[in-house]
This record gives sequence, structure tokens and C-alpha cells, in this order.
Amino acid sequence: MAREVEIGPERAGEEAAIGAVHCAAFNDTYEAAVVAGLREGGWAIASLVGRVDGAVVGHVMFSTIALEVDGRAPRTAALAPLAVDEGWRALGIGGRLVREGLAICRAQGVEAVVVLGDPAYYRRFGFALEALAHVRSPYGPGKLLGLELVPGALAGRAGQVRYPAPFTRAQ
Repeated sequence: MAREVEIGPERAGEEAAIGAVHCAAFNDTYEAAVVAGLREGGWAIASLVGRVDGAVVGHVMFSTIALEVDGRAPRTAALAPLAVDEGWRALGIGGRLVREGLAICRAQGVEAVVVLGDPAYYRRFGFALEALAHVRSPYGPGKLLGLELVPGALAGRAGQVRYPAPFTRAQ
């Protein structure tokens, strides 16, 4: 019998388990440190967990970032990081976490979301490299994908994205 996966907000006391999922998924402590820094710094918009029998098997963070396009500053979130425990991959948990996070962002008035990741994976949610082709980022051109939650939020000729302090390794 298949075990049910619960998707919901991060709960107090799950910090270590969330960090462990990120450390295992990325074979590094960087992503876990980013999550902790975003949580502690108040940048988190949505911190969602996938649970099986109460155990954390996946996590995604959506956080506030600074984006300016043609002098406008649309309310923007970064989707980062996303991790699912190796034993629970390919079951749609990551997709459920992303879709739920996007719904929360919409409900909270976020106009656009950006992500650094595999275009083949994130296109299924509507993200596109082209949406941010005119925006400078610390990652260089052609690496950041964007999704407009409000039509026209990313439209323009030039812009720049700045990530909050917990992401400083990339900047």
C-alpha cells in the first residue's frame, strides 16, 4: 500500500530534518545554510515540507528578493532551494511543493518568481529563461528562469536581481 505524502508549512522543530534533506540532496551544507539564513532573517514567504508518517522527505523555500525592471520593483520571490530525499524522488513530491508554494505566493501578492535550476524541470511550472533574458543576476546571463504571476511583471528592457544575504556565496 502506498504511503501518503502530506504537504504543508514547515513546523517548529523540523529545522534539523529540513537541513538534513538539503545536505543529502546537494551533498553540501550550503543550501541548508541558505534556508536557515532566510528563515532567521525574515525573508521566507513560504517554507513547505513534504512529510511521510511525520518524517520530512522534502522541502522548498520561497523568499523575498529584490528585482528591478525599467525602474519598477515588482514584488518578487526566489524559489530556492528545493530538495527531496533520494528515496522519495520521482513521486511528484517536488512538483507538489513547487505548485503549493506558487499558490501561496499568488495569494500573498507576489508578482513574479525566479529560480536558478534545470530549465527542463522548471518549464513544467511555466518558468522560462526568456522571461529574465534582460535581467542581470549574480549567476550571469541565461541561468535564471522567471515566471510572471501577474502578466507584465517582468516585462522591460533592463533589470537587475539581488538576492538577500543568505545567498552571498553565489554573489
